[in-house]
Formats: sequence, structure tokens, C-alpha cells
Amino acid sequence: MFLTIEDYNAVVDSKTLDVINQSEPENLRRAEGYAIEEIGGYLRAAESSKTGIRPYDVDAAFAQVGDDRSRQLVMYTCDVVLYHLIAWLPQRIGFEIREIRYKRAIEWLESVQAGKVILDIPLIPEDNPEDAANNIKWGSWGKNKYDY
Repeated sequence: MFLTIEDYNAVVDSKTLDVINQSEPENLRRAEGYAIEEIGGYLRAAESSKTGIRPYDVDAAFAQVGDDRSRQLVMYTCDVVLYHLIAWLPQRIGFEIREIRYKRAIEWLESVQAGKVILDIPLIPEDNPEDAANNIKWGSWGKNKYDY
């Protein structure tokens, strides 16, 4: 997986993580899947026409391990995971700080999407036929004249 337990130490202590996680590792892995999908949606939709860059290769970015990963992406992914875990708790213990960090993560992702922040993660190769920037053909037919 993209995240390790040690990655969470930067944003939450281990005892709190255990409480949030409800002592089930499967809950954490499920929330990681949700967070990666959510973040991937922002990264895939980067406005390449405005920024002049190709869209991010989300699969390659989340396949990276260790020091090859973007530290900001790791941190914000942890924040989104923890937000989803807190939402599952009955009394939403510690929800306020998680909500603040989640909103900050989403603002950062929107900045990435708008091209204001450029990540150091792989881009989709130019010769890739699946390139999101080249999937849509646009244009129109010539103007019709219906004068009789």
C-alpha cells in the first residue's frame, strides 16, 4: 500500500490512531482506499489546458513507496483517511481537528487541480493513448444557411 503506519505518526499519535481505527486494521485499509480514490479524482482532473502540463499519473503516484513518494501527498492522504475514520465513530471524537485538516487537504488539492501547485509525481506520458487530455475531440460543423 501507499501508506504505512509510520506515515500516520506525523498527523496523529499511535494511541489515538488505534481508537480512531476501532482496533481493526481493515477499517484503516478501507478508509485508505476511499481517500486514494477521492484524491485521485482531484489529480486526474488537473486543468492541463491552463497549466500546460499533462495530467498526473495517479496509479503511478500511489504505487510509489518509501522516499520516492511525495511527502505532501502522503501527509494529505493521511489527513483524508483520518477524516473518513472519524466520520465512522459514533461520537466523532476529535472531529473538529480532523475536519479542519480535511478542509485544508481539499483546498490544497483544488490548488493542484487549478495548476497553482505543481506536484513532484509522475505525469501521464505524452504518447499514452489513454491520456485524459486527448480523449475528447471537439469542434463543430460549418455554419448552415437556410435562406430560401
